[in-house]
Amino acid sequence: MTSSAMIRAEGLVKTFGDFTAVDGIDVEVRPGEAFGFLGPNGAGKSSTMRMIGCVSPPSAGTLEILGMDARTQGAQIRARLGVVPQKDTLDEELTVEENIWVYGRYFGLSRRLVRERAEELLDFAQLTGRAKSVVEPLSGGMKRRLTIARALVNSPSVLLLDEPTTGLDPQARHVLWDRLFRLKREGVTLVLTTHYMDEAEQLCDRLVVMDQGRVVAEGSPRSLIEQHSTREVLELRFDVADHQPVAEKVHGVAERVEVLPDRLLLYTADGESAQAEVTRRGLDPLSALVRRSTLEDVFLHLTGRTLVD
Repeated sequence: MTSSAMIRAEGLVKTFGDFTAVDGIDVEVRPGEAFGFLGPNGAGKSSTMRMIGCVSPPSAGTLEILGMDARTQGAQIRARLGVVPQKDTLDEELTVEENIWVYGRYFGLSRRLVRERAEELLDFAQLTGRAKSVVEPLSGGMKRRLTIARALVNSPSVLLLDEPTTGLDPQARHVLWDRLFRLKREGVTLVLTTHYMDEAEQLCDRLVVMDQGRVVAEGSPRSLIEQHSTREVLELRFDVADHQPVAEKVHGVAERVEVLPDRLLLYTADGESAQAEVTRRGLDPLSALVRRSTLEDVFLHLTGRTLVD
C-alpha cells in the first residue's frame, strides 16, 4: 500500500447478520486512475462501494479514503466525493439545470457558483440544449449523463459510479464512456462497479474481480487476460441438448475446454489450428467462431461461471 493512495482498504469486511457480503478484501486506488470492481450480481461490489461512499460502515478491517478514516470522518470524506448510484435519483419534476442547482446547494455552494458550475457541467454532459426541460421525458442516456453531471457539482476528488451504464442502449453507453474518458484525462479518479466485461476493458486501468465477497484476481484488463486465459478462444455450437459428450471428443485440441449449456469454449494460442483439428476429427459444428480472450473468459476460469449468471 502507498501513502498517496486515494482509497486504501485492508481486510475490509461487511456483514449483514450471519451473511458476509464482503469478506476481507485488500484494495488500493491510485490518484488519477480508473479502478473497477468486476463481478456478477451479488459478488459484493455494491456493498464495497457503499462503504467507500461512507454510507455503510465497515464491519471489520481498515478503510481510508483521501487519507481519512471512513469510520470517523465520513462527513469530511463525502464532501469530496461524487456519487453516481446504480439507479438515478433525479427529481423528475424539476428542470435539468434545477437538479444541479439543488444538489449543489447541499454542498453549501453559493447560488452564483452553483449556476456557473451547472452551465459548465451541462456543456460537459451535452445537455445544454435541454437545460430548461423537465427531467421526466428525457431518455435513459440523458438522465444518466445528468446524474453524472450532478455528481460533479462539488468538484470531487473521487467519482464513484455503481453500474453506470446498466439499461442503456449501445449508443448511449459509448457516449457515456466518452464523458468518463474526458473526466479521467482531467485528473478525476474514477471508481466503478460493472458486470459488463467490455465496459471494464474499455474504462479501467486496473480492476479486481470479485466473487462471493472476495477478490479472486487483480490487475490491468490485459494482464488478467494474459495471466488467466489463452490468446484465443474457439467457440463451437453443436445441434445437441448436452455439449458434455462432444467435449470428450475434442479432448487435447486445446489447453482447456469449458462446457456451457449452448456451446463449447476451446482455449488455445491458435484458434484456426484448433478449428482445423476439430474438422479433422470428423466433428461438424453448427457454428465456429475464433475470437480473442476477454475478461469474461478470465471470470469463467476463476469462478466457473459467466458474468451474467
